Amino acid sequence: MNRETAQLLNDQYGVITRRQALACGITRNALRHKLRRDGPWRKILPGVYVTETGTVTPVQREMAALLHAGPGAIITGAAAVRRHHLTCAGLGEIDVLVPVKSRVQSTGFVRIQHTTRMPDAGSAWSTRSLRFAPLPRAIADAARQMKSFDEVQALVCEAMQRGGSRCTFEDLITELGAGPKAGSRLFREALVEITAGIRSVAEKDLKQVIDRSGTEKPMYNPRLYLIDGSTFTFLAMPDAWWQRAGVAAEVDSLQYHFRARDYEETTARHNRMEAAGIRLLHLLPGSIRRERESIITDLKKAIEAGTRNPPLPVIAVPATVKDPEAWLLQRSRSRSFARLSAL
Repeated sequence: MNRETAQLLNDQYGVITRRQALACGITRNALRHKLRRDGPWRKILPGVYVTETGTVTPVQREMAALLHAGPGAIITGAAAVRRHHLTCAGLGEIDVLVPVKSRVQSTGFVRIQHTTRMPDAGSAWSTRSLRFAPLPRAIADAARQMKSFDEVQALVCEAMQRGGSRCTFEDLITELGAGPKAGSRLFREALVEITAGIRSVAEKDLKQVIDRSGTEKPMYNPRLYLIDGSTFTFLAMPDAWWQRAGVAAEVDSLQYHFRARDYEETTARHNRMEAAGIRLLHLLPGSIRRERESIITDLKKAIEAGTRNPPLPVIAVPATVKDPEAWLLQRSRSRSFARLSAL
């Protein structure tokens, strides 16, 4: 094997096309010999070969998909989401974006998506010869292929929990509007729940329990501030908040509290709320589904007890507010705020 072929195979994770092999000087007879039944090469897609024995790896499948799709193609959907280190359900196919004028078609495990919105080369994430769509595009494309609302919701919530600056809510709204309408219904419904402040699957389960409980509807994921005269001190952003009763509910999901730092931050947040007089209910994701009746009973008791007491000097900024400081400044001029600050 010459140096040029060795470098190509290294860049392409041991995957090569027929055209590339011939261009590297491998003759047709030699190629047939390598592809014999007990030979060292195997066809993974039409005209695309893996040059190593053993199980074909996910990376080699991704590389083969791109080589089948042609120059400029970009992997999107579930495979790309997982490459961005987020969890994404099912979907064994590899979705690949190609320009709308391309004649390449889906085959095997490769699902070709012809598009007029090819991601800019600079926004794509690359490793060696692999190219992946930016996270918001990958999430939107994955969501449109899903048939289960729970899977779509879990994906969107995962993006909100762990996507950080790579994927904001505004990014997903943009993708929803710019992308095809076909298959977007579940994606749209999942984003609607985000606008209500629901940012995890466990919070969705909690909302269902609350909706069926007959209790007053809370705010979801508001920012709570303690009022001291004209000063605002940030307390926390609980999963659910009953303003008049001064009751908060938190879903203590272990999934996001593995690190010691996460646990310390959670403990400090709970301590701040309790020090401000807030009645805080701690809930585990599993118990929300298993112990609905007892959770409803505890909620009603906490709300009833809290309502009998004077309102707490706490103000809640809705999750949809982008500029909490401006919102608080505007509210500080109201009479209701003056009454709270006097408590």
